[in-house]
Amino acid sequence: MLAVIAIVQIRELTRIYQQGDIKVVALDRVSLDIARGDFVALMGPSGSGKSTLLHIIAGIDRPTAGSCRVDGIEVAALSETELAGWRNSHIGFVFQTFNLIPVLTAFENVEMPLLLTGLSAAERRAHVEAAFELVGLADRMDHLPRQLSGGQEQRVAIARALVTDPTLIVADEPTGNLDAKSASDVLGLLEALNRDAGKTIIMVTHDPKAAAHARRTLHLEKGELLKDEEVRR
Repeated sequence: MLAVIAIVQIRELTRIYQQGDIKVVALDRVSLDIARGDFVALMGPSGSGKSTLLHIIAGIDRPTAGSCRVDGIEVAALSETELAGWRNSHIGFVFQTFNLIPVLTAFENVEMPLLLTGLSAAERRAHVEAAFELVGLADRMDHLPRQLSGGQEQRVAIARALVTDPTLIVADEPTGNLDAKSASDVLGLLEALNRDAGKTIIMVTHDPKAAAHARRTLHLEKGELLKDEEVRR
């Protein structure tokens, strides 16, 4: 049997925020592995530490103590300049609020991460078109965000997350602003990207129905990892 390769290795991860004279423990000695090609849902009540954990994995926040390695790289050891380049190459972000630039077309929004690479215009176009094909919006590339539905905007955001072929896709409440039908479509797309394209996905959600699309669900409460339940398919 082949060994499962952990793309994310977290050991004794702790994050403490100082609020005046009060110390808030957002993460308390969390340890876990996430395998390459996994789809993990992070669940827990507000303030449980799930978004903090996601942000540390993605290099947006830094731990107070402990280790977070992504594909062999100790993320917290990178300088701010190194982090910017690392995130652009290795992390694809999907946010609850889409974060599309309203004056740019869908194509231009998706192309933005590639402008920081050395790709030619023709190579960038090929990458963008491939991303739109994956999310099923090849006929909407020239539309502005206001000309798209909420579900379509989130698909554009997913295309933007995919376009650099990142190591990880991290999604923070990706269906929080969507109606039930659009949410189901977006979750089905993420599930297909994981199943058919082998993308490693880490998703924060408060919705058990959303978490059911993942392969595993990790539960956090008061900064501690409570349980790890396999979702069999």
